[in-house]
Amino acid sequence: MDKKWNTRTKLVHSGTRRSKYNEVSEAIFLTQGFVYDSAEAAEARFLEAGEDEFIYARYGNPTVAMFENRIAALEGAEDAFATASGMAAVSGALMSMLKAGDHVVSARALFGSCLYVLEEVLTRYGVEVTFVDGTNLEAWKSAIRPDTSLVFFETIANPTLEVIDLCAVADLAHAVDAKVVVDNVFATPVFSRAIEQGADVVVYSATKHIDGQGRALGGVILGTKEYIRKTVEPYMKHTGGSMSPFTAWVMLKGLETIDLRVRAQVEGAEAIADALQSHAKLERVIYPGHPNHAQYDLVKSQMGKGGTVVSLDIQGGQAAAFRFLNALEIVLISNNLGDAKSIATHPATTTHQRLADDQKEALGITPGLIRLSVGIEDKDDLVADILQALEAV
Repeated sequence: MDKKWNTRTKLVHSGTRRSKYNEVSEAIFLTQGFVYDSAEAAEARFLEAGEDEFIYARYGNPTVAMFENRIAALEGAEDAFATASGMAAVSGALMSMLKAGDHVVSARALFGSCLYVLEEVLTRYGVEVTFVDGTNLEAWKSAIRPDTSLVFFETIANPTLEVIDLCAVADLAHAVDAKVVVDNVFATPVFSRAIEQGADVVVYSATKHIDGQGRALGGVILGTKEYIRKTVEPYMKHTGGSMSPFTAWVMLKGLETIDLRVRAQVEGAEAIADALQSHAKLERVIYPGHPNHAQYDLVKSQMGKGGTVVSLDIQGGQAAAFRFLNALEIVLISNNLGDAKSIATHPATTTHQRLADDQKEALGITPGLIRLSVGIEDKDDLVADILQALEAV
């Protein structure tokens, strides 16, 4: 790969492996195993597989390797491991690194399934987890100890869109040799500079912007080659969370257009945030890319743009929020995000419903909160749809 390539060129060409037929579109190698020329060759490959040698689809596959190489080139990482889902990436990144007795410091504001892994799974196996307000650097300073193994956070919290100062937290963690693991879904690979800013490990749900068209589950873990091949790969290949070749092909097709899609989605999100400021039926409009956001300056320096998600807190609580959702004509009610289609979610009763009411209150997940993932539809149509739905409130 030519490292001088710009982003859109990398997204179309990086990591391509062509067969002897010199196909234009990447080939799908739908095979679970590979044939060896001899018993000696099989023995040698099991001892150490070469750069372009494969053993079993759970360990690696040519189509999957193309996706891994391409997303690594985009992220600026040395290597990547593709997983069956975004949560397989989160759990795989954490479980492969940690052991009983280790200490983790995590931001409290997390996706419900991430909270489950940290609160229920890791602690079950003897990992100590301390939760903090991720936006409070003093809280990080107080919680990080000399024996802390790693810190974990979403660079933009789901669904309240708080932004964590990646550089500052990374400095605190690295001062005690702790690793920095970030879930970077809301930042998107398009605007990410996470590794440059201090993240040791970056995880994505590829289901979101990378596919971005509602077709397949997938995830990816990115980091150094040593970490990916010596820590993540052994764990993932033995626990079975690898990405399928067909899914990898879908993700490769998604990467070709992710830059175009995400930039269009951000334009829509900016237009919606601007149009809804001070609307009489909204308690608040939360968008990291709007000057009214408390961490706007951090967003501009850390990402440049505010992402594809806007959160709306509707006056009147859950009943009013449901009336709003049911009045939408273009925006769909679903629980995904990062899709080409605009999607509205009521976190308190769906993605974060397992949280106790006091936890929801502490995180700012009110009964009226709507998470709006902006798609690629015409931004004027989206604004009009949201405004007419607010009339129903």
